[in-house]
Amino acid sequence: MKKKIAILGSTGSIGKNTIKIIRKDKNTFDINLLSTNKNITEVIKQAKEFNVKNVIIINPVKFFEAKRKYKKLNIRFHNSFSIIDKLFKKNELFYSMVSIVGIDGLSPSLQIIKYTKNVAIVNKESIICGWNLIKKELTKFKTNFIPIDSEHFSIYSLIKNNNEIEKIFITASGGPFLKKNIDKLKNIKQKEALKHPNWKMGKKITIDSSTMMNKVFEVIEAKKIFNLKYKNIYILTHPKSYVHAIVKFKNAIIKILIHEPDMKIPIYNSLHLDSIKNIKSKNLNLSILNNLELKKLDSKKFPLVKLLNNLNEKNTLYETVLVTVNDFFVLKYLNNKIEYQEMIRLIYKYCNYSEFLKFRKITPINVTDIYRLRDYVSLKLSNLGV
Repeated sequence: MKKKIAILGSTGSIGKNTIKIIRKDKNTFDINLLSTNKNITEVIKQAKEFNVKNVIIINPVKFFEAKRKYKKLNIRFHNSFSIIDKLFKKNELFYSMVSIVGIDGLSPSLQIIKYTKNVAIVNKESIICGWNLIKKELTKFKTNFIPIDSEHFSIYSLIKNNNEIEKIFITASGGPFLKKNIDKLKNIKQKEALKHPNWKMGKKITIDSSTMMNKVFEVIEAKKIFNLKYKNIYILTHPKSYVHAIVKFKNAIIKILIHEPDMKIPIYNSLHLDSIKNIKSKNLNLSILNNLELKKLDSKKFPLVKLLNNLNEKNTLYETVLVTVNDFFVLKYLNNKIEYQEMIRLIYKYCNYSEFLKFRKITPINVTDIYRLRDYVSLKLSNLGV
């Protein structure tokens, strides 16, 4: 019997990579649900190929366009993730991939946990802002959680038989500016910031990688997922993105996980948790291994990493502030409203804004708390004219 799969955010890069893997193993997996925001051409192509009967299209204009344009297809179109409650029974799905971009991915992440045995969440904003809510649902429905970011999947793999962790090191390529002098970062062109040396990603996350804000988020994720303290998590720059995580255990053993910079590797392994199958891969690269160039992160060059000092050990609404402020100014930069260095300065300034810092003392009780704060911070920044 085939294993039932749901892919939320199937038209993004992670969703497409998941599709590619399943395409080679159609006899094992059966896709029951796909979703997209507005890329109806791609999602229809996927639905037809895998005979998927239910498709969620969040954008209302595109939803009605799909209903009109593809009405002859044997596909039921939905405009809300609430339909999940009607489509599946408890733990009916074997695996669900959640790769929806932004905080909007939190609600569907929480919603699908009840109906799946395994949930893979790539949406870092959901984990950063609402991990306490996610963890509660995972425990309640006995759902297995699998982190898919390469760093976190690596840690997840390394600690399977030993969770007595002393320290964790996550690596950062350093983006396009790792080897540039600070004084040469003043007149950065957008095409330079979007030229990541190792990974093919969306524009937003590529900018986050260049400023190292992406690593700030990954440290927060690691702290929450693996129940660590911030003082036990370190960032190392590693230009080749070959080593993804290093774990030092309390018994003095240190483990390193290495793989090519290809997101299909953690996705593939998350799909095959209960079995071992061969995946085509490259041989061990000794030239990289003999010259890893692992170094401590330079906080003068990448000042946003200092924002980690604002965080306490509890789950708080301040994490939503970090995500929202960063989103706000990265979007301004991508829309050519501000310069690169101005973007970094404003992110740092408003993440330290006294009115926002007070949220370090408040724990989110539900999704509404997080969404309301996101809207409040965005409106406040707009009203300040920044």
